Amino acid sequence: MKLFADMDDPRQPDIAQFELEEWIDSSPFERLLGLKIERSADGEAVLSMPFTVKLANGGGVMHGGAMTALADTAVAMAIKSLLPSGTNFATTGLTMEFLAPVISGVVYAYAGVKNTGERSFEGACELRGEDRRIYARFNSVFKLARQQ
Repeated sequence: MKLFADMDDPRQPDIAQFELEEWIDSSPFERLLGLKIERSADGEAVLSMPFTVKLANGGGVMHGGAMTALADTAVAMAIKSLLPSGTNFATTGLTMEFLAPVISGVVYAYAGVKNTGERSFEGACELRGEDRRIYARFNSVFKLARQQ
């Protein structure tokens, strides 16, 4: 058995075909999770993601990976609101503190960023429920690609 056999499958689409329609838009992965960009401007962003069974872990609560993806994407959208279209950047570090389980409803990500150097940003995000309960806190570092 070959691990990751599908990576060599010629039927797999070329990554270049996944260009976003807008600079601030959801990628195919983010759409799979059901993420919605509510607002993104001036270094801040608000995103939402509904709890669904497909996002649950074996214990019936929202998977921590889904929650982390929501927070990471919210910070990325806050960064995009400050940069020219087409700028390349990536997460280089992150921490997530889980405070309460998500078992239903919609989770909202409230993110903000600050530029901490020529090529770096620090981001912070809180994940909250519809009742404003805090489910998690997220912190991250992003770096711009060289020559950006």
